[in-house]
This record gives sequence, C-alpha cells and structure tokens, in this order.
Amino acid sequence: MNHVVLYTPEIPQNTGNIMRTCAATNTILHLIEPLGFSLEEKYLKRSAANYLEHLEYYRYASFEDFLRQNTGRFYFLTRYGEKSPDQFDFASSDEEIYLIFGSESSGIPKAILSQHLEHCMRLPMNDKVRSLNLSNAVAILVYEVLRQQGYPNLIPHEPETLKGKDYLKK
Repeated sequence: MNHVVLYTPEIPQNTGNIMRTCAATNTILHLIEPLGFSLEEKYLKRSAANYLEHLEYYRYASFEDFLRQNTGRFYFLTRYGEKSPDQFDFASSDEEIYLIFGSESSGIPKAILSQHLEHCMRLPMNDKVRSLNLSNAVAILVYEVLRQQGYPNLIPHEPETLKGKDYLKK
C-alpha cells in the first residue's frame, strides 16, 4: 500500500488537491499537526470535490506519534535531496511505502531529514525555481511510485460508470 504524509500542511487548497489525488489512486493520506487550516468539509470541498468519502486519512499530533503508529519504507521529498525519484525502487518491496512532504513554507525539519539522508529525494528542476507547488509534487511522486508498480488496482481507461472506454470512438 502507498501512503502520502503531509508534515504540517498550511494551505487547505493544496491539501484538498492532495486528498483528491489520494482518492483517485487508492493512496492513504496522513496529516501531521499542526495544520494551518480546519479540516471542516466546507474548507476542503472545492479542491477535494466530492471525493472525500473515498479517501482514507489519519491525523497525528506529531511526527513522533506518526512514527509510533506506522512502519514501512519512508521517503522524503526535499529540495536538498541528492537523488531523483527514479533512482529509488518502489516496485520490489512488500513493505508499505510512505512519501513524506513538508509544509509549504518550511518543508520538513532538517533534524528529521538528517536522520534519513539515504531516502531523501529531489524533483530535478532548474535554478530559477526553489520548489514546485506541494500538490503538484505529491501528484508527480504518487504517479512515479504507481508507474513503477504497474498501476495496481487502477483502470487505464475511462470507466463505464462514467462516459466509458469507447467515448472518443462514438
């Protein structure tokens, strides 16, 4: 199973978009407090659309609380990482995979990252931009993990419950 972990997220629209991505990909979401917003549906509904009912998510009082309750392989996205996501093998493990992302303004604390240097990664980009939007970075990494795993339990075409596989041919 794949997991996204947001360390003290600050912007509700980003978290809403991430919730939608997680719902679409059968990815479990973990939120580490403090949150910069309320989780009331009215704050998240626009960006998460009507997909909150399909989302499995958990809240934690601290990173230590999260670590006590979860085991698996932990990967950290940071602009200071020295490896790109394709340098990690996400397909060959039976362990749970946790992709950990920091807050929009300050990222993941150095004290945490320095304990996990071998599992820190960076999305390659030029020197004109410090980082990508959090929800975009999450989507990129979730789909890289899923690509390596062969997109388990996901349908590669428009479902029949919507417009259907042959929509463009009709």
